Amino acid sequence: MKQNTALNILKSGKNVFITGSAGTGKTYLLNLYTQYLKERRVYPTIVAPTGIAASHLGGQTIHSFFSLGIRESIDDGYVEFLMEKKYLKTRFSKLKLLIIDEISMVSPELFSSMDMILRGFKGTDAPFGGVQVVISGDFFQLPPVSKVPKEKRFAWQSEAWKALALQTCYLQEKFRQDDERLIGILDDIRLGEISPTSESLLASRHEKELSTTTPTRLYTHNLDVDRINQQELEKLEGQAKVFTCEHKGSEKNIEKIFKSSLVLETLTLKKGAVVIFIKNNAEAGYINGTTGKVESFSPIDNMPIVRTTEGKKIKLEPEDWSLENDSGKVTATVSQVPLRLAWAITIHKSQGMTLDAAEIDLSKTFESGQGYVALSRIKNIEGLRLMGINPMALRVDPLILHVDGRIKGASDKAKEQSESMSEEAFDSLCQKHISSMGGVVEKEKIEEERANIKAGKPSHSAYVTPTHTKTKNLIAKSDTLIALATNRKLAKSTIIQHLALIKEEDKEIDINKYKPSEALFDSVETVVLKLMTKKLSENFTEDGKLRLKPVHEALDGKVGYDDLRLCMVFIDD
Repeated sequence: MKQNTALNILKSGKNVFITGSAGTGKTYLLNLYTQYLKERRVYPTIVAPTGIAASHLGGQTIHSFFSLGIRESIDDGYVEFLMEKKYLKTRFSKLKLLIIDEISMVSPELFSSMDMILRGFKGTDAPFGGVQVVISGDFFQLPPVSKVPKEKRFAWQSEAWKALALQTCYLQEKFRQDDERLIGILDDIRLGEISPTSESLLASRHEKELSTTTPTRLYTHNLDVDRINQQELEKLEGQAKVFTCEHKGSEKNIEKIFKSSLVLETLTLKKGAVVIFIKNNAEAGYINGTTGKVESFSPIDNMPIVRTTEGKKIKLEPEDWSLENDSGKVTATVSQVPLRLAWAITIHKSQGMTLDAAEIDLSKTFESGQGYVALSRIKNIEGLRLMGINPMALRVDPLILHVDGRIKGASDKAKEQSESMSEEAFDSLCQKHISSMGGVVEKEKIEEERANIKAGKPSHSAYVTPTHTKTKNLIAKSDTLIALATNRKLAKSTIIQHLALIKEEDKEIDINKYKPSEALFDSVETVVLKLMTKKLSENFTEDGKLRLKPVHEALDGKVGYDDLRLCMVFIDD
């Protein structure tokens, strides 16, 4: 299927599965569709199983968006627990269209968990709560990570997948590779039969010197990646800067954070180090997967200053990685500079990337699809330096080989149905779909939105950072309440409201530097405790919170409402 046909099927509002070999423009197609939607003021939610995969479309991880922590599978009780959270109610109430990228790495359990959560929040038994679901990926690529063998390994084997009645779009035009020889090797892998010609070509690239001096190095194991990155760091001149993480919580919970994320206990950098960001912070200008080079270190606090591959200069600050229990309470936090060295990366982290040249070691391949993903990152066979290969390297899962023909057949059927529709019927279907999601269909409004987007002033962003979260991000560098208000360019009263929200979401956060004077706090606390003890109904709101007016009156009006609200933030402790 060609991209234009697939785009038309997406526009019609169907649930769609976009697939095809590596380099056929799946991400490009999704970008076209999201652009089309945003011009009509419809804002899709984009998720992927890993941070780097999510970064290719400006999305976020499945676990983060669905508030799953490190879980893959959940039960009805956990859905009920999530439904008590106001911020999740707001998040899912706005969700109209969900895009899931790199589906090959999504387990059946994780896929079903998304379905359960959306059914719960949308209050319907319709698959995924009735939102349009667009799934993209290639099952010939990396499968879900699993420590134990499973009977059902892929998302398409789940009941939730079958219930979606997906239209399949199998893209076949190749855009990444411009070399028929490399395309031949990749096609052989997808057929499960490596020809003598392909074997000979791969052998000719063994330890072949490349014209570029800095090819990206892809390895199967973290141990090799860490070794190479350390060697490259040692080659750089200049003083090394060591950043040691700060943490709080039990040793067991802190260990869970390290195991479930890319954060490092100690990070060593030098000027000129090649790095990759490991945290999302769109406000600061980076997302998980952004790459760059350390340009210098701040003379004020010694923090690294990175020039990204796109040319943006960013001064780093420590970020927090937190672990929550089933009640939503933060049980451990690790604070560290959100970077890792990136001369070499694992093949797992490379999925979705396009590389001009790569040094690839497949001698320790242990998973189906690894060799295919690695070799399909490059555009041309001349950009390959193959350091080693084993028999597992060119294998793909036999089950995928078996079902690939059926997937192509489903795509042919979807193509025929789409192309048989009249232009009038198609336009009507598209307009109906956009209107159902609250978008605009009038040409003048679409043109207006295009102009807004071009000028960097879209009517709305699907990923607007909550305003109190922006305040939270400035707490570390704001020593007083006035400094925090000044840094945020907001009124003191607004900042106090934000602190109350921040404290409600994160009970463990330390904001004691903003606590009122001891005398003021003690006088307010004494009155509050008396009023709480009396339990007069007129002193409380319908949801059981103490009103400020009786506190204000009990203090003879000598304490302003802003100071009362600030005291209440700490009394609630």
